[in-house]
Amino acid sequence: MKGNFYENERVALFIDGANLYSAARALGFDIDYRRLLKVFREKGRLVRAYYYTALVEDQEYSPIRPLIDWLDYNGYTMVTKPTKEFTDAMGRRKIKGNMDIELAIDVLEMAEHLDHVILFSGDGDFRRLVEAVQRRGLRVSVVSTIKSAPPMVADELRRQADDFVELAELAPLIARSPSERTARPAVAAPLNGREGDDLDDAPSEALMRSA
Repeated sequence: MKGNFYENERVALFIDGANLYSAARALGFDIDYRRLLKVFREKGRLVRAYYYTALVEDQEYSPIRPLIDWLDYNGYTMVTKPTKEFTDAMGRRKIKGNMDIELAIDVLEMAEHLDHVILFSGDGDFRRLVEAVQRRGLRVSVVSTIKSAPPMVADELRRQADDFVELAELAPLIARSPSERTARPAVAAPLNGREGDDLDDAPSEALMRSA
């Protein structure tokens, strides 16, 4: 995996769930979140791994819930909020679930405790956030892809980052194997494990729907 990492630097992951899911889907693989955490624990002193996603309100069962529960029990700090439903100018029902503000606030609040921010998103709206964090003396790596059609990362965000990690090159380290995907059902019941349970494998993020 390309990118500059130092053994003693304090690192945190900030994962825009919907954006990362879309990028991995565009590249044709599912993410093994246990392997992803392991990769970055080996790169430095991992302080925190945040995962951001919106949830549909008043839904009796959310297909993303098994993934959220697993991540919450297995080393990730989950940040969620309910989606908002509205009607656009054409009279079409739309669902809005943007987590940009929550992610930006957490990055800025954590900055004094970190040396290196790893942002899993290609959203160009984060360019100013990256710039602000860099002014505080931190390095920022962006994880996304230019190998999809169209590319998933905004050019201005890629240029602003200290390093760009191509998701396609990271895939061999974090992808679920085809045998794992076929051996387990794509949709699992909500997890009822206790905090700290060590599950054999995370539910596939194919359960996710982009916000």
